[in-house]
Amino acid sequence: MRIALYIFTALCLFASLWSQEPADASLPKVVLAAENVGPRQIEELTSKSVPRDYAYAWKTMARALAENRSDLLDAYFTGFAKDNLARRIADQKRTGINTRYIDHGHKLEAIFYSPAGDAMQLRDRARVEIQLLDGGNVIHREQVNLQYLVLMTPGADRWLVRDLETTPEVHP
Repeated sequence: MRIALYIFTALCLFASLWSQEPADASLPKVVLAAENVGPRQIEELTSKSVPRDYAYAWKTMARALAENRSDLLDAYFTGFAKDNLARRIADQKRTGINTRYIDHGHKLEAIFYSPAGDAMQLRDRARVEIQLLDGGNVIHREQVNLQYLVLMTPGADRWLVRDLETTPEVHP
């Protein structure tokens, strides 16, 4: 019985390592500030995995919008965020437009971490260049500072973006 447990544990570890993407220098820079979050403090592992998974989500979203492929959203999106992005991709396909994001980084601020650890609300201040393409031609280009309200929930082996809403930027 003990040997079976060791084998099972080893297989689970191997499966989780296999499913994780390798370190990637092309990920957008994401910095998380979580000092004032409540009602629960963020654990050390969570403080590393949330910004990493959020960076992968943005990289995935950028690729999905550039290639008009909603299937790519499955890895890091769920719920409203996935539905809204899939609709946006369907609209792009209908019009023949693609969107290219050139990501210049994100400053995440953890606002709320549920007592059960099953939801985290964040504010994202993002700097991106957005390019609209018709075929291969850039028809519009814009450097923007955007602010998002983000809801992330844990999945089997990563945090998923459940909601991603643009909000007006507030200047202190």
